[in-house]
Amino acid sequence: MATTTNGDSMTQPPPAIAEDDKLGPLGGKTAVFDNEAELRRALVAEFSAAAEAARDASSAVDRDVDEAVHEYRKALRRARALLTLLARSLPRSERRAIKKALQEARRAVGAARDHAVAPETLGALPLGEEERTLAKAVLDAAAEAMPARQEIKQLLAEGAARALAQVEALEAALPASVTWSSVVKGVRATFDEARTARKAAKRSKRQFHRWRRRSKELGYQLDVIAGFAGLHASEVQREVEGVTEAQGPVVDLIMLRDFVETHGTRGEPLDHLLAAVDGQLEDLMKDARRAGKDVYARKPRKFGRRLEKAVARDLAPAPADELS
Repeated sequence: MATTTNGDSMTQPPPAIAEDDKLGPLGGKTAVFDNEAELRRALVAEFSAAAEAARDASSAVDRDVDEAVHEYRKALRRARALLTLLARSLPRSERRAIKKALQEARRAVGAARDHAVAPETLGALPLGEEERTLAKAVLDAAAEAMPARQEIKQLLAEGAARALAQVEALEAALPASVTWSSVVKGVRATFDEARTARKAAKRSKRQFHRWRRRSKELGYQLDVIAGFAGLHASEVQREVEGVTEAQGPVVDLIMLRDFVETHGTRGEPLDHLLAAVDGQLEDLMKDARRAGKDVYARKPRKFGRRLEKAVARDLAPAPADELS
């Protein structure tokens, strides 16, 4: 409290807070990209968070088994994406071992995911009465092969524990620092795989599914980088995310086709049902590939340079007139 000359007290306004006290040191985000030890710490923390998200999802299985499986698989896909960002800094043997552990943990509940998605995807198809009857028969037959809830719960718990163990393995295998250039190379590698798969996806459902997986991982990688950078990097991430949204219905139909073939009874009605799936699938595959044309038109090196420029713009000091 300040005192006036007549002895009365009055409240003085607080002193102005410097901009670097409000926001941290101006340009402070550059610490992640310019400090190789800090970049390592940040990326390991992101990997750990993904593994913990898989654990949290596995713990929620009693509330909603389908949602638990979905969130668990999504978390492990993000962990795989982060592993690729760090791949250039890891010994090959360690990288392969961690990747294999994540893949096996995710694939263990693949059947549970298919059983969750198939009914909704089948229900959305425009089917005739005969095909609709067969679709119900397929779902009834599949229900008998559905993994028991307790089995799914155990698979989730075991997979989550295995994913968490990879955090320690990653920490032990990484050198003391990670360079920004090596991270960009990881992004480029994912982009290159996605771009190659998109070309092959014109005639291959398997390659389309691969394109979707790599695109999802690319989106996760860009999401992490944008979180350290800002709006310009986020713009690149949103473009990729738009492509993955178009891919989603296609992947569900590809899964459904395999699901119907696995659980359906061979014969003319089954052929009609598969034809209905294929009719939808062909058009959606074309639409998705068209939606991804511009994003994947660049070569990997150019895409990497675009990302580096976006991050540099995000981290550039604000003009003096914007800080006043």
